Amino acid sequence: MKAVILAAGKGTRLHPITLTRPKHLVPVGGRPIIDHVLTSIKQAGLNEVVFVVNYMSEQLQHYLGDGSKYQMKFTYVIQKQLKGTADATRYAEPYVERSFLLSYGDWLTTTKAVKRILQTHEEEKPLITMAVVPVKDPEHYGIVELEDSRVKGIIEKPSREKAPTNLANAGIYVLSNEIFEAIKRTKQSPRGELEITDSLSLLLEEGHKITAAKLPSNEIFDVGLLWDLFEANRWILEKIKPQREGQIEDGTHLIGAVVVEDGARVRSGTYVEGPTFIGRDSDIGPNCYIRPYTSIGQRVRIGNACEIKNSIIMDKTHIGHLSYIGDSVIGENCNFGAGTIIANYRFDGKPIKMKIKDRILDSGRKKLGVVLGDDVKTGINASFMPGVKVGNNCWIGPNVLISRDVPPNTTVLLRQEHEVRKNSERTSEYQKS
Repeated sequence: MKAVILAAGKGTRLHPITLTRPKHLVPVGGRPIIDHVLTSIKQAGLNEVVFVVNYMSEQLQHYLGDGSKYQMKFTYVIQKQLKGTADATRYAEPYVERSFLLSYGDWLTTTKAVKRILQTHEEEKPLITMAVVPVKDPEHYGIVELEDSRVKGIIEKPSREKAPTNLANAGIYVLSNEIFEAIKRTKQSPRGELEITDSLSLLLEEGHKITAAKLPSNEIFDVGLLWDLFEANRWILEKIKPQREGQIEDGTHLIGAVVVEDGARVRSGTYVEGPTFIGRDSDIGPNCYIRPYTSIGQRVRIGNACEIKNSIIMDKTHIGHLSYIGDSVIGENCNFGAGTIIANYRFDGKPIKMKIKDRILDSGRKKLGVVLGDDVKTGINASFMPGVKVGNNCWIGPNVLISRDVPPNTTVLLRQEHEVRKNSERTSEYQKS
């Protein structure tokens, strides 16, 4: 059986991080999201993958290659227009046989979850098997109505009162090739897209058997919004084992599950609490405090006496000495001046809100710092308030306090007025007082 991975979307809800990379290459737990997806699929026994791509597909294809580095075989097909999940799926038709696994490329799943779906399909022999997972807020998901394990209906984002179950469509399926005929008959949804769930509903109406494979909530994770990256990072890091391949100087303290990749250096006086990931050729310290659930990419430099907490620091970023980074996502090739400070907590202790696609959304998190795109530079003593986003290629000047979002390719400077006196005038004023 082959796997089909839908990886065409723009990931606009993850701006500014996805302004310069496809969503599937955003790193969590030290590796891009797509790496974790592929690991689960391969360990479940599938070795051939068809990727349906569009947005920044060159980056994705360059990173993944032909699959040989994964000991797998990859094929790429381009979705010409982003017209929905059903439209994306139809592009795989020439490349698959009777049945195939379909997965969204931004849903993290365990190997156990993938095996459970494949096993359910093998044992119950339905036309289609779809994974479902319990959720707390059914009004945000496609909710699946069941009779025992058989799917009776799929309701898109029902009100909490009208939701027949709390089981949400988990975005991973075993599909039979009858799905392609159903896609041809699928009509556009209210948002103008062809949805795979609408294609499944057509098959249900015709009496075809669709079975649900129930997964526990900790076996699958959807990276939908910026703050989901922290939970995804935690989800991955909680599974890592200690690895000490880099240079760890005397006087360094590594506590718990800490990965230090080959070529990395952790200098004396640094205290690292796991689970934490430190990527290849990075240089940390001296005298830093790296707190749990931090993921540091490759060739990152963190200077003297910095504190990093629950954050994702991407490749080739330099954080100057005496800086604090908390609950933040920092893009590639950023350069922080000394004393850069990121606030991650409101005075009133209320959850922090963030602007996502022109809407102000409540993150539900009391601790949330900033999200910075690639190539952001800060001057000394620059400061950021909680929940702020800064686009790629921005310069934030010395002593500037950023309290609202900054669009890409912007420079923000602080103008100060100075009173300049000669020393003789200063002495005269002092004598008068």
